[in-house]
Parts: sequence; structure tokens; C-alpha cells
Amino acid sequence: MNLMKQGSLLLMMLVSCIFVFAQEHPEDIIIDHDDPPAQYLPARLYGKVVDGKTKKGVEAVSVQVIISNPASPGADSVLAGMLTKPNGDFSFTNLPLPDYFAVRFTAVGFGEFIEQVVLDRKPGQEANFQKDLGNIELGSDADLLGAVTVVAQRPTMQMGIDRQIYNVDKTLTATGGSAVDIMRSIPSVTVDAEGNVELRNSSPTIFVDGRPTVLTLDQIPSEDIEKIELITNPSAKFDAASSGGIINVVLKKNRRLGLNGRVSAGAGIPEVLHSNLSLNLRQGKFNFFASGNYNQSGGVAKTEAFRQNKVNGVRQDYFNQVSETERSRKFTSARFGVDFFADNRNILSLSQHFVKGRFKSGEEQKQDYLDVQKTLLRYGNRITDGFGQFDRSNTRLNYTHKFPKSGQELNADVSYNKGKGKNGSSIDNYLYYPDGSAYADPNLVRRDGHNSNDQLTMQIDYENPISEHSKIEMGLRGFINNNASVLDAFSLVNGSQVKLPLSSNVRYKESIYAGYITYTGKVKEIRYQAGLRSEFSNFDGTLVDSARSFGYKLPLDLGSIFDGLFPSLYLSKSINESQELQLNFSRRVRRPNFWQLNPFIDINDPMNLSQGKPGIEPEYTNSFEFNYNNRYTDGNFLASVYFRNNQGDITNYSDTISESVYKELNNAGVDPNAILNTYINAQYTNRMGSEFILQQKLGKLELIPSLNLQYRKVKAVVGDLDLNNEGFNWRSKLTANYKLESPLGALNGMNFQARGEYSSPRVIPQGKIKSQYEVDLAIRKEFLKKNAASVTLSVDDLFNTDRFGQIYDTETFYQDSYRRWNVRSFRLIFSYRFGDSDFSLFGNRQKEDGHSGLSEG
Repeated sequence: MNLMKQGSLLLMMLVSCIFVFAQEHPEDIIIDHDDPPAQYLPARLYGKVVDGKTKKGVEAVSVQVIISNPASPGADSVLAGMLTKPNGDFSFTNLPLPDYFAVRFTAVGFGEFIEQVVLDRKPGQEANFQKDLGNIELGSDADLLGAVTVVAQRPTMQMGIDRQIYNVDKTLTATGGSAVDIMRSIPSVTVDAEGNVELRNSSPTIFVDGRPTVLTLDQIPSEDIEKIELITNPSAKFDAASSGGIINVVLKKNRRLGLNGRVSAGAGIPEVLHSNLSLNLRQGKFNFFASGNYNQSGGVAKTEAFRQNKVNGVRQDYFNQVSETERSRKFTSARFGVDFFADNRNILSLSQHFVKGRFKSGEEQKQDYLDVQKTLLRYGNRITDGFGQFDRSNTRLNYTHKFPKSGQELNADVSYNKGKGKNGSSIDNYLYYPDGSAYADPNLVRRDGHNSNDQLTMQIDYENPISEHSKIEMGLRGFINNNASVLDAFSLVNGSQVKLPLSSNVRYKESIYAGYITYTGKVKEIRYQAGLRSEFSNFDGTLVDSARSFGYKLPLDLGSIFDGLFPSLYLSKSINESQELQLNFSRRVRRPNFWQLNPFIDINDPMNLSQGKPGIEPEYTNSFEFNYNNRYTDGNFLASVYFRNNQGDITNYSDTISESVYKELNNAGVDPNAILNTYINAQYTNRMGSEFILQQKLGKLELIPSLNLQYRKVKAVVGDLDLNNEGFNWRSKLTANYKLESPLGALNGMNFQARGEYSSPRVIPQGKIKSQYEVDLAIRKEFLKKNAASVTLSVDDLFNTDRFGQIYDTETFYQDSYRRWNVRSFRLIFSYRFGDSDFSLFGNRQKEDGHSGLSEG
């Protein structure tokens, strides 16, 4: 109830702001003109005309966008024109603009004013670009205003000093897939066999449209994604919990005039089905958008584990385990919303997102127990059938106010996530002597669980350029997360159910309140940004059945106030127009999550159990980066050197289960030599490395190679055990895009994409993670008028080699294992784009655009 009260309060504040700033906004009038050249990029150009003396808006001012003709000086042409509204507003929407143009303002009683404009489209802004000309003052004299350069096209990847941006429409291998498939193509990102994502070998924070989400990456369709933003060392403006960097998934929101949309459908193997429909309607002050998606996948994945059990380092016996798991995953999602353009400077957006997931799995596991001579002592069969489902939703309200001063902006939004789910499984474990006779009575376990959670995020951000080289940014944020999880586990003995200690009933509340301020300035040739973020966080967890509490509070008191302060500093210097250097530092925190704190023991694998540790502490990270970026005509080169010091690093720790734990899990089909995987706080982990990313165009061929080199040192002591480890690892990716030009019509314009990746072994406290590699391929053919239709054939994991392997070597056991989540798959997807800029829900209207055609989205 408190969540809804807080949300309602902020909603009323936002609506009040709308009534204060909203003004009448009649329809635009665009003068008819010839079709613009294809290289012109659509943009929104807007501003306000005011009287230079009274500063009040001037109505009926003629505003004309003028294009010069170099071949015939003086023969300028008018690209578009309109009259200002009663409050002086003007807005050209979806207007194809060249590199350089002028805007002419004329009105009775005022002198003519001409403004020369050159657009500055920074990386990632080519789609739906907007240019605010600010308040245009008419008087007797007119001053010319300067500007900068327009980017001619949107490449696959755009690299900047503080972030990397990847445009999804160029990622052919992800067509018909999910956000996980997109991540595999991004240089700095690795994806393990279970779809978990790492950024430079650290766990990043995942955002959707800049806000927290209850969705996982495999639950977000690739068709709904416009771009991916990577921030390897976030400033104080971003959440302090982003110690491993930030991956921001930006969803599509088309704002082109009229009706635009895209439909796609496809199928593949194993058990792949896909369909997607997205629609967008821009009408006057309103922009409506909606999309629906269905994805299904399946397959049989294999897992193997080979173990040697030891006593005081001496081998005693062997255990081998081979599993085959057949999985079926189905996701359905729907997203819709509306943007309300009150006037040129005020936008209110409301969106709703629903996601539903359904899962089934069936696993058959073979177990062999051997003595030190590798003679079979007994063998086992374990059969597991499971199911799961969830229903999740997100509601988001956003308000944006753009001030007349260019760059001054206020943003406020409320985001509410809600979800529930349930799952269950039956586990039957049978043990036999080598002759086939029963070794013991079967272990039969049944589990049923359900969970619910809700999240409320409230945030307000303000940005104000003080001068040409200085700017101040500040903001406030509140985050509240409530979760409840219940799991009942029963052992079936002689036809009756016995409740197991595995059962759990857990509730927790997580709250984070934050504020930040950053200041950007310039001293001679050095630009800088200094920032400070303050956060108060609290995690209260309760084991309901035992009334046991767990969690943390940061900072604990005023004496530990530094635990809640997170400074950042960025220094940058331009060598010339294309080359830039940057040095940055930030302090972040990684708080333990629910599964790392929850003492519940997971027995899905009877030989490899997992359990959280309520006493785990947050870890703090000090990150340093030095970057060199070089942008040139045919490409971009980014080189980074980084050092990351993780104090109290939250890391995995494994050991054979104790006798007391084994007795507690009796009748659950758990082996007495099972390994219990839990968490510890290492003293520290240091990561030192360098990363090189190149984007190079060679005619119709685009190559994006990357190389990450890292040395990792872990210092960890648990009791009398020395778990220190260190070693070197490296990772490389190569993405190649090629567009074929052929005299044969069927082949001409065909696009090819190939992607390969290799990750070397890397150390962990008790062993190492094994090497990993895979190759993906995709082919796309576009056809029909304006390439409105396309067919894409993609192959994920061409050689079926993508698997996650680990080696543990301790005094009590040695284990070599690997596991898989996905298997090689083939997808064939058909897609069709459509659009009509003259479409109107309300019948005939004044023509807002001098052209019509297909949506670019």
C-alpha cells in the first residue's frame, strides 16, 4: 500500500506540471516539396519565436527551412515551412534534413532573421533525432548562431569515451531471438552457457530504458530493442550498485508521423517458433505505440561431471555423472503506451509492459560410483520433471520539460514492476548394485513453490548548462523492492509425505534512497566532470517459519558514513577533432542479492548443491580507466587500460557437505560426498587489463575485432584454508558484416554476418573456468519496394561448442565438469515493414509532412 501511495503522490506532481506548462499546439503545416535526397536523415526541428523586447511569444511568424543549391548560388529552395502557433511555438516533425541548412523567420513588424544550422548527431542519436533551436528573438538586428556537424548514417557500433552503443538492427544473428542473442555480438560482453552476462569478467547491472527491471535478458525479444548501451565505469549519476558496469537495453519507440509498423514470423529447430507485431501511430499531439511478441525454443542439453573424492589430498574413489535435459521455454509479451506532446517543451509518456513465461523440463541423469581402482561399486538413475511459470508487468510514467536554454532539461518518472510465479518438480532417485539389484530404497522428492514481488522506482533528474564549457546535473532516486517466496519440499516414504528441511518461507524488503550531483567544467584544454553520490540502503530478510532474520544496512551509522558515499572523477582531453584521451575513477558497491543471502539449499543436482550465506557482506569496488578513442573516416578505434580493486569480493566457495548437513537432507536423494556451493567474502580481487576494439570498413565489408587481456589476482582465506589464486586470461571476438553486390538480382543486396568468440581459461579461488568458444552465422535478403520485406536465416552456435566448464581442485575433491543451457539452433524469419505518414484516425487532416513512405524502425 505504501508503494502505491508514494507512486500516486508523484503522479499527481507530474500531472500538475503538465497543466502548468501545457499550451495549445495546432497541427503543423509543411509546404509540399520534391522528394529529398536519400542521404538526408529525418529529424525533429523545433523552437519558439518571441518578441526581442517583451519576450512574449509571437503568433503567425513565417518559419522556412532553406536548402542552398551549390550549383546555382542564390537559387535556394524551401524544404518546408509553417506559421508559429499563438504561443510562438513551431515544430517540424519527421523532416529529412541535409548536413547544413538555414531557417528563415519573417513577420509583419519585425526584421527578417536567418539562423544557420548544422546538426550535431552524437553516437546513438541518429534515429528520432531532435534539435531545439531555443527561443528565437525577433528584433531589428539578427545574430547568426553557430552549430556543429551531422552524422550521415548509423553504423553497427558507435564508440565514445564514456560508453559504447550497439544498434540492434545490424545484428542479423539475433533476428527472432532475445536480448541474450544480441549480447553475444557485443565486444566487451560474454554470455555463459546459462545466459548469464558478464562485462569484462564482472557481473553488470541490467537496466531497461535506464531503470531497474524484473525481466531477465532472455525474456526481452530482440525485435523490441533499438540499441544497447554499455557503460564500463559509470559516474556518480548512475546507481552505486553498478560496480560491474551498466548494460542499458533501450526499447524501440517510433515517433514518425502517421501509421508505421513491422510484422515478423518464423520457425526453426529445435522447436523454435517466433512472431512479432509492432505498431506506431503519430497523430497531432499524441504518439501511440504497441507491440506483441511470442518466442518458443527447446532442445536437449548435455551436462557431465567427473569427480575424484579425496581425504587429506589423497584420492579415495571416483564419481561420474552424465545428464541430458530436455527443455521447453515459451515467452509471450505485450507492450503499449502513449506520448503526449503538450507543446514543444513538455512531453508526458505512459507505457505498460506485460510478459508471461512458461517452462517445462525433463532430465535423466546417469550416476556411476567407482572405487580407487575405478571398479564400479554401484550406479544410479535420477529422473527429474519440472515446470515453472511467471507473469510480470511494468508500468512507467515519464515527464520531460525542455527549457528555452539549449540543454537545460528536467526529467521525472515513476516505474512500477510487479510479478508472480510458481514452480514445481518431482525427483526420483534409484540406486543399484552392478548386478542390477536395488542398492537402497528409492528416494522420491516432490517440490512446489510460489513467489511474488513488486518494485517501485521514483526518480527526478535536472540538467543545466551554466556556460559553454560548464554544466551541473543533479537528481534524486528511491527504490523499494518487496519479495515473498515459499517452497515446500516433501519426501515420499511408504506412500506418505514427510516435509523436508529444504522447505522455506522467505520474505524480504530492499530499499535504496539516493541523491547525486555532478559538475562538468573545463580548465584550459582539460575537460572534467566531478561527482558525488550518496545512497542509503537496507535489506531486511526473514525466514518466516523460524523467525530468523538476515540482511544488511549501509551505512550503519554516522561513523561509517563513507560506506554510503560514492565519488567519481572524469578527465578528458581532445588531441584533435578525431582523437580523445580520458582518465576516470569511480567508487561503487556490490550488495549481495537474495540468492546469495538465502540459506535455502537447492538439490536439483544431488552431487552439486547450492546455498546462500546470510552473513555475506557487500563488496566495494575502486575502478580506474584510461581510454584512447580515435574516430576516422572508415572506422573507429578504442583502446582501454583498466584496474579494478574489489574489496570483500563476493565469490563462490565449494566444499564437501558436512555430516550435519547430510543428516538434515536425509531422504532427499543427496549423496554423502555431494559438493555444497556457497559464497564467501574474499579479502580482495584485483583485475588489471586492457581492451582493444576496432570498427573498420573495407568497401562493403565491415569488421569489428576486439581483444581483452586481463590478469586476475584473488586473495581469499577461509579458516585455515588458503584459497589465493592468480592468473592471466584473454578473450577475443570478431564480427564481420558484408553486403553483396551482384549482377544476379536474387543475390544483389544480400547481407551476411559472421561472429566468432573465444574465451581462455581464467582463475577462480579453488580452480579455474575452462575455455569457451562458439561461431554464429546469418544471411538476410531484402526485397520488395524500398526493401520493405526481408528473410533472415541464422545459425546459433554453428559447431555446437558453447558450454560452460569448471575445474575445482581442493584438499577434499577434484572435479572437472561442464554444463549447457542452449544448443545449436536454426531460425528462418520473415519480416515486413509498412507505413503511411498520411494515415489519420480522425479522418482528413492537414498534411503534416511533405512525404510519406516506410518506417525506418
